[in-house]
Amino acid sequence: MSWWEERPINSPKPTQPTTNGVTSEDGYKNTKESKAAKKAERAAQRGKAAAPTQAEAGDPLGSQYGDMQLIQSRAQAAEEYLSINSLSEEQNGQKVLLRGRVHTVRGKGKSCFMVLRQERATVQVILFVDDKTVSKGMVKYATAIPRESIVDVSGEVHIPETPVAGCTCSKVELKVHSIRCVSRADNLPFELADAMRSEEDLQREDAQFATVTQDTRLENRWIDLRTPVNHAIFKIQSAVCQLFREALLAEGFQEIHTPKLIAGASEGGAAVFKVDYMGQPACLAQSPQFYKQMAVCSDFSRVFEIGPVFRAEKSFTHRHLCEFTGLDFEMAINQHYNEVLDVMDHLFVYMFNGLQKRCAGELATIAEQFPVEPLQYLPKTLRISFEEGIKMLQEAGFEPDPLGDLTTELERELGKLVKKKYHTDFYALYRYPLAVRPFYTMPDPEDPRYSNSFDVFIRGEEIISGAQRVHDPALLTERAKAHEIPLESIQSYINCFKYGAPPHGGLGVGMERVVMLFCGLDNIRKTSMFPRDPKRLTP
Repeated sequence: MSWWEERPINSPKPTQPTTNGVTSEDGYKNTKESKAAKKAERAAQRGKAAAPTQAEAGDPLGSQYGDMQLIQSRAQAAEEYLSINSLSEEQNGQKVLLRGRVHTVRGKGKSCFMVLRQERATVQVILFVDDKTVSKGMVKYATAIPRESIVDVSGEVHIPETPVAGCTCSKVELKVHSIRCVSRADNLPFELADAMRSEEDLQREDAQFATVTQDTRLENRWIDLRTPVNHAIFKIQSAVCQLFREALLAEGFQEIHTPKLIAGASEGGAAVFKVDYMGQPACLAQSPQFYKQMAVCSDFSRVFEIGPVFRAEKSFTHRHLCEFTGLDFEMAINQHYNEVLDVMDHLFVYMFNGLQKRCAGELATIAEQFPVEPLQYLPKTLRISFEEGIKMLQEAGFEPDPLGDLTTELERELGKLVKKKYHTDFYALYRYPLAVRPFYTMPDPEDPRYSNSFDVFIRGEEIISGAQRVHDPALLTERAKAHEIPLESIQSYINCFKYGAPPHGGLGVGMERVVMLFCGLDNIRKTSMFPRDPKRLTP
């Protein structure tokens, strides 16, 4: 049993719908579990009303427990708070002070066992009634503290006879001298233990525990984010941005920050969020495309940005969001857009290597709940032409449009074919049809049906679009008209190419999609801290 699986004796069943079996109107499984869950919930509510919040009258140890006064920066504590991860056997016998969440609590008679949690770290704290440090009132108080409450615990580090298998900090435990509740948790909408169960456990035919639905998780995201797997996911997300920045700075790039309120659509089309800007029509930027190109035209020859991107697309797929974090770069080129692909290659191999090295523990945590094969990639990223990709699909019995974009299904099938033939989950498909690319994409010089552009795929799903850009104002104007983009909305963008513009190209990638596919997750909402999709604007 993992540290998060133990359910304390006073713990109610979750109060949210499950996806295993039929659910009743109040969200419980329509089985014997529902009656037991309702009974447990009523008992928990009664227990909550009767739970002690202060020391029992006349208790000689009453000063050592009870709810803490609201912290309002009245005074600064002289005693240092330690982290659970810092505890070690060398501290045996030492007194320490910890603050953490009550992950589980189990009391019986004159004893109480509690698991205290800080992020993904846990330690067992114990209370046994004696005449000196722990009273019956203290045990009663500690046992009644609701799970997920924040407490201050002071006590003596102790080495148990056998390691505490249920805790990450297994070689020591804490014998409590005092315990105070800093912030009491209300009745939980779902059990964290249920939110942490592995996909394999949930799919077992004999599974009896509750399944926490995605909507339930997102509606209570501040609780869902407390799970170890979510802490791991967002540590990896942070590392992706750090590695992206490191790699490009090493390649001579400069970080910039561009406007997110713009006068016209940067990608063309109607998929923009329109806003009123001081009486003028405006929209939220679909990408930093225009401004990173302007920066190149201003002799910032290599630039990148990590920032928000907005797409008003009514896409309800597993991989689309209305707001996400874009990882973009743009660079001057000398002769060929392969120069952009070369930077992309170095960048992503550096990122993948870095994630495997720096986030090995986080990847292991994710794999425990969502098992997946590690990403397979080559030291030199595979590049195949769009035409070759179409031919591979045709030879496999599919009928793709040779001058159209690939559907999600065809992307996945091509990913399988590439994996089988080239032994990689990560590859670039270049020379895309011009008709499916944005207006600022440079046409192919040999065949006007194609373009100097590419997409990059992980596990059979597109994560990157990039290209050489049109840097000639006359051609750019022609291409904008062909896409029916009002010239007045992008005139300042076109003007920047009139005064000498270097050939250039770049790419954009969604950070959440990179994390999702690198970790082998099934939904991009798992990699967005507070996702925004066509139906979700809160929390």
